[in-house]
Amino acid sequence: MVRTETGDGGVRAYTLVGPDGRPYRSDVPGELGGHRGSRIYGRLDCSSARRARARGGYTRSRVFFADEATAIAAGYRPCGVCLPEKYGLWKAGQWPRSQPGAASPSAGRSVDP
Repeated sequence: MVRTETGDGGVRAYTLVGPDGRPYRSDVPGELGGHRGSRIYGRLDCSSARRARARGGYTRSRVFFADEATAIAAGYRPCGVCLPEKYGLWKAGQWPRSQPGAASPSAGRSVDP
C-alpha cells in the first residue's frame, strides 16, 4: 500500500483509487488490492498477486481500493485465484459493470449496441 510518512515515522495517508479511477489520499488503508494494467482486484493476501510481486514489476502498477464496490465502480473485475466465486459470476456475464470500458469477459471483442 502506498503510504505517505510523516517526519517522525508516523503514517499520514494512504493512496487509494476511487470509483472514478483516480487516486486519492485516505487516512485508512484499503481493503483490496488491484493491478492497473489488467484491471483485476483481489484480496491483499492473494497468492497470485504475491507471486507476481516476487517476480518484480507488478508493484509499479499496484492500486488499492477502500472496498469492493469502489473497485467495481472503477472498472476492475474480481481475481480468479482469491475470489473464485465472484470471478465465476464475472465470467458468466453476471457481474455489475458501472464504468464504460470496464473489464468484461467480452473485452476486446466488438459488440453492437
